[in-house]
Amino acid sequence: MDSHGKTHQREHEDDVISPKPVALSKYSNRVELKTLLERSDGGARLAGKRVVIGGWVKSSRAVKKDSPPPPPPQPSVTVPPPASTKSNISCTEIIQSKMNIFRKLFDVLSGGGKTTYPIFDKPEITGQKATSPPEYTIYFLISDGSSVSSLQVVVDSAMSTIPATQLMSLGTCIVAEGVLRHPLAASAKHVIELEAEKLLHVGTVDPEKYPLSKKQLPLHLLRDFSHFRPRTTTVGSVTRVHSALTLASHTFFQSNGFQYVQVPVITTTGFGEMFRVTTTLDREEKKHDGLSIETVKAAIKEKTRLIDHLKRSDSNREAVAAAVHDLKKTTDLAAQLEKKQKPQKLDFFGCDTYLTVSGRFHLESYASALGKVYTFGPRFTADKIDNARHLAEMWNVEAEIAFSELDDAMDCADDFFKFLCRYLLENRHEDMKFISKRVDKTVTTRLEATASNSLLRFSYTEAISLLQKATTRTFETKPKWGVALKEEHLSYLTDEICKGSVMIIHSYPKEVKPFYIRLNEDKKTVAAFDLVVPKVGVVISGSQNEERFEILDARIRELGSTSREKYEWYLDLRRHGTVKHSGMSLRMEHMLLFATGLPDIKDAVPFPRSWGKANN
Repeated sequence: MDSHGKTHQREHEDDVISPKPVALSKYSNRVELKTLLERSDGGARLAGKRVVIGGWVKSSRAVKKDSPPPPPPQPSVTVPPPASTKSNISCTEIIQSKMNIFRKLFDVLSGGGKTTYPIFDKPEITGQKATSPPEYTIYFLISDGSSVSSLQVVVDSAMSTIPATQLMSLGTCIVAEGVLRHPLAASAKHVIELEAEKLLHVGTVDPEKYPLSKKQLPLHLLRDFSHFRPRTTTVGSVTRVHSALTLASHTFFQSNGFQYVQVPVITTTGFGEMFRVTTTLDREEKKHDGLSIETVKAAIKEKTRLIDHLKRSDSNREAVAAAVHDLKKTTDLAAQLEKKQKPQKLDFFGCDTYLTVSGRFHLESYASALGKVYTFGPRFTADKIDNARHLAEMWNVEAEIAFSELDDAMDCADDFFKFLCRYLLENRHEDMKFISKRVDKTVTTRLEATASNSLLRFSYTEAISLLQKATTRTFETKPKWGVALKEEHLSYLTDEICKGSVMIIHSYPKEVKPFYIRLNEDKKTVAAFDLVVPKVGVVISGSQNEERFEILDARIRELGSTSREKYEWYLDLRRHGTVKHSGMSLRMEHMLLFATGLPDIKDAVPFPRSWGKANN
């Protein structure tokens, strides 16, 4: 072998033996845990590297230095060792054994204890100086939110001035510097761990007040602590999936030639129950120290009669003057109240404005100039509905395509939906694996089947016919032509007719869809469609919108004379350079329900807003 070949071989061997440097998190001096743990070898080849990590304590154990390292947590109940045996004690083992002798330890770790920590000597807990303080090795599981996996960190108790009970509390934030190593215990669950040499930061928690330290809270109770719930593994995974869906949406449209457009949240047009935007107060709220104008006017009449009486009875001038002065003050108060109660001529915008229900109206103007556009933003509905599929604030991905018809929009929705499914399978493998274990075992299979199979398409008329032939289901709302399809109808179609597959229903009666959707040739149906998924319902809605001025103008007139002025700008798009166009709207939270199997939409958003409730 020539010298060049030997040199090349040495370089290759060095690359195999010496791992590449661990990349720091950008804009931080720490290493993200996913950089260590989401490698093909689980981070084994990084042993010997010095790193700084930061995260929050998920669980902790402590053993005396002369005791062997603790074994990994076992799924089954463990029998506690004899009292004479020196061994480690873990929160998991304490809970599993349910032995009274260990309950105080669990209470301290979970925030319920108020006395001593059985592992540690009492002087150490109380802060008193012990004659010969014991030394412990503390084993933490740390998560920083970048990955499902946690890193085990080994810390010497003498390293910190903070009492061990505080250091080990669930939720404590720790930044540590140390060297990565293979676990000393042969039975260790982890491929790699950090032997900490410095604690650079400790953010303690108050176990009495920190909600996550009490016990494992179910998702519906976590909603009361929405500022803390992303620290749980399940909500963390759902959030990363949500982020991936957002990035996938932008990737799909950008790669298919769409231009991103930001549309307004405040609008003058819309339909349905909408939130009004105003800077004025309602008339009944405009009180002055609890007084109404009627009360003050009645007082003026009484004071006027009093003055007349004083003048007729030849009362002294001082009494009359005082009564006149009092009347003037009351009259001035009445004038102030009348001024405050008088309706404002102009609100902030000078007209009625609302939080938008849909961004597609405004997207149409840009599609008429740029061809293909999309947007992503919050949408608001003021319907007083409280169920597992509705929120007052939801985020939609919306697209509009010029020179296209209904079939084009359905094809786009089909491709978009499958792209999102494939993207999660390829880019969020660890999170989907965890969600399939913790939330829904069928999610991965469902995503794979959807990404690879054709979506079934039915017209509304065909769907009604299938529902009317149903023999295994009794519906509360009788399926007949002209009624809006209810959740029970969609559930039967996806579960029984499509056998769990995703389907598209199109060509609805004009009475059940908005006025702006294009009227079909039969004059009875409109060019609208819904993409329906099992257990969730409609995830994507779309339509070909009416480009013909006369027909759209007639539909708007049906709404009433007050509506026409609001839609003049919308009619202008038909007056000048009108074009056939279609589009769609994906409900991001509903897509997340389908992708994760979560049962309630309130767990699919960081800070849910629903009827009667808006935390944080």
